Amino acid sequence: MGPDLVERARAGDREAFAGLAQLHADRMFSIARRILRDFELAEDAVQEALVAAWRELPRLRDAERFEAWLTRIVVHRCYAMSKTTRARSAVRRLDPGQDVPGPDALSALHDRDELERGFRRLPIGHRAVLVLHHYVGLEPTDIAEALGIPPGTVRSRLHYAHRALRAALEADARLPIAGGPTA
Repeated sequence: MGPDLVERARAGDREAFAGLAQLHADRMFSIARRILRDFELAEDAVQEALVAAWRELPRLRDAERFEAWLTRIVVHRCYAMSKTTRARSAVRRLDPGQDVPGPDALSALHDRDELERGFRRLPIGHRAVLVLHHYVGLEPTDIAEALGIPPGTVRSRLHYAHRALRAALEADARLPIAGGPTA
């Protein structure tokens, strides 16, 4: 279904493009949601990326590289949206369909909340490489190709993103709890 579907879509076949969009939509949305940290913004980013992909598809040189090309478009839409949209509420919202945690899951929810706060502090470029490396499972050379940046830049961003995330988590751990005893 891969390159043939891409070639048909490049030739203007809307149904072929719809098939490609359906094949890649979940992955695109997961990447966008993890980078933007917001469900609605991620949906918007994916929609904008699909429109841009349809418009730019005739210029795609290698049908085999469609997925990397589409990933680049999604990440760049996330960059653009993060620049134009103010941060939304810092309150953690559950994704639709996500179960409300029970008492046993409170510790895991606390850990996820700490990680979320630290992740939100990272620049969008650092978030993108962390998502592509740790969530999608891409190697730095593949991330470099997907984002159109040198592999050394990817390795540098990964290094500094890990360092910044670790520092943010450590800083949060040192903060006194609101309403708790002060020394």
